[in-house]
Amino acid sequence: MEVTVTISDTTLVSPSKPPFDADHVLPLSHLDNDRNLHVNFRYVRAYVGSATTSHPTDPVHIISAALSHALVYYYPFTGTLRHRQSDGRLELFCATGKGVPLICATATGTLDSVNYLDDPASHFVERLVPDPNPDEGLANPFVLQVTVFNCGGYTLGASIHHSLCDGLGATQFFNAMAEFARGATRPSVEPVWDRAVLLGPRDPPRVEVPFHEFLRLDKDFSPYAQANGPVLRECFHVRDECLDLLKTLLYEQSGLRFTTFEALGAYLWRARVKASGVPGHEEVKFAYSINMRKLVKPPLPVGYWGNGCVAMYVQLSAKELVEKPIWEIAELIKKSKSNATDEYVRSFIDFQELNCGKGITAGKGVSGFTDWRHLGHSTVDFGWGGPVTVLPLSRNLLGSVGPCFFLPYSSANVGSKDGFKVLLSLPETAMPAFRQEMEKFSSKEFGLY
Repeated sequence: MEVTVTISDTTLVSPSKPPFDADHVLPLSHLDNDRNLHVNFRYVRAYVGSATTSHPTDPVHIISAALSHALVYYYPFTGTLRHRQSDGRLELFCATGKGVPLICATATGTLDSVNYLDDPASHFVERLVPDPNPDEGLANPFVLQVTVFNCGGYTLGASIHHSLCDGLGATQFFNAMAEFARGATRPSVEPVWDRAVLLGPRDPPRVEVPFHEFLRLDKDFSPYAQANGPVLRECFHVRDECLDLLKTLLYEQSGLRFTTFEALGAYLWRARVKASGVPGHEEVKFAYSINMRKLVKPPLPVGYWGNGCVAMYVQLSAKELVEKPIWEIAELIKKSKSNATDEYVRSFIDFQELNCGKGITAGKGVSGFTDWRHLGHSTVDFGWGGPVTVLPLSRNLLGSVGPCFFLPYSSANVGSKDGFKVLLSLPETAMPAFRQEMEKFSSKEFGLY
């Protein structure tokens, strides 16, 4: 069914009471200033409206009021990002009287008619989420959109500049909004800023981790300007039976137990590099993030909502990746997790301190992977129940122009499908070959590798 999205209005939602008296600047942490995070991450939540709830059928008023109350505590979302003159790092300028743009829209059709957004390849999905250009993303680092469907259900789309927070920090904010929508008078978790203090460099800075093995200094390299030609987004279904068989085969070959992320990540990484025809001598990287809030010493306080993840890498030549058995690739991913220590985080911060102006980059050939199946997105309940679908639309992540997400099916379809889905972006020219690799997975032919 063809769905038409029509934007009707854009309003500026300000804090319900002034959160501060004078204009000021808030510093960001060195993790916030990672070049890979100089991009907006975009995602959408879908809610099934119900006339039996105590809320009015139109969610715009509820969400607008909840946003206004939450911004008293999270007023940095109203700020403007700008580059410091001294070193080019981003900082946040907060001025009185500012707010967050809230776009109001309507969509023809029902959420049921579009399968509750379970097919993220649908072109209309892009129109459910704000998509600012880079300059707009700095001027308004946080933009929301409420789109109401004919069925009374609605979607909440968000575009957030990644330097302000990561997915966990954003979910903390949306949970605070949801608490206000359900009648709370203050958030259950008080937000903590203190970014430059909690995640600042050591004095003197020292780097005890050999980052030079997988990161390089290249001021002229832009990680997200690599796309060659049209890029396709496609969703692939991963059945439990196929995944269990893959894990069993890897165990029989190696004697090692692998998680879903390790086993499937290894298969997908090799499949996408193979499909993309990367020359054998080129280095390729598997990149993912680890939440280090509890790994650092002392742990970050509850309520810290800045970027609290660090990127981890596995690096091989394309030839090695294609020729190695899958279990060896999965083992490399497993072993890389042991690098997630307090020293790794502190050394990464110090590495940023010493080399920020030189342009830190993982280079080209990065494949970004992230698992959204257990991130707590479903807890954001504005009074209609939690979202039935949470869908990322980010084109760029972790230095990769084609990120891969592990996603649960819509809860509206529970029982009708097993396993989960993989959402992946690839150049149009590479997608046919990648589909063939996924057909092998679905037919359980991966045992031939």
